[in-house]
Parts: sequence; structure tokens; C-alpha cells
Amino acid sequence: MPAARTREKLVLPHQWPFMSDIVNDRAHHRFELIVDGHLAISYYKLEGNVVSFIHTEVPPELGGKGVGTRLVRGALDQIRAEGMKVIPVCPFVKAWIADHPEYKDLVKT
Repeated sequence: MPAARTREKLVLPHQWPFMSDIVNDRAHHRFELIVDGHLAISYYKLEGNVVSFIHTEVPPELGGKGVGTRLVRGALDQIRAEGMKVIPVCPFVKAWIADHPEYKDLVKT
């Protein structure tokens, strides 16, 4: 008799059980996300109520898994909740916002 077939459940990056919440480390001016023991970071400068994203780093072990997206989306959601604006200097953040029109209102003009 053939073995029973099983289906694997598709788990999207935002559902990963080993992904922490996005933390705003204000002392070091960076948003952080720990995934499977690795730290993804988006550095920023703060001037008044404007956050300028300078650089985003995702460890190579996490590349292509949506970690950068999760980090940026979470950081921008926090910024929105605080009524702040952003200047996307970081190329990744700039491209991400361009691809997600629902966040374009956060960009300081």
C-alpha cells in the first residue's frame, strides 16, 4: 500500500515562529529584527519628527526570505503610529516604499 501523502503548510515570513518583533533601539538609532538567531538592522537619524533611514543590513543567511521587508514594514508602521515622517536615504528602504504606495504618505516632501 502506498504511503499517505502529506501536504506541507506554506508559512509566510510574517508567520515565522522564530521571528521576533521589530524593536526600535532608540539609543543606537536603529530598528532591529532577530530571526533565527540573526540580527537584521535598519539604521536611522532622527531630527525632530523626521526619521532618515541611512542603511539596512540583513545577514546573508536570511537573504531572500522577506526579512528586509518585514523589518522595513514594521519600522514604518511604528513611525506612522507616532505621527512621524521619513526620508528614505537607504536604497533598500527607498525602493521598498516605491513598491508599496500605501507608505508613500510617510515620505517627507
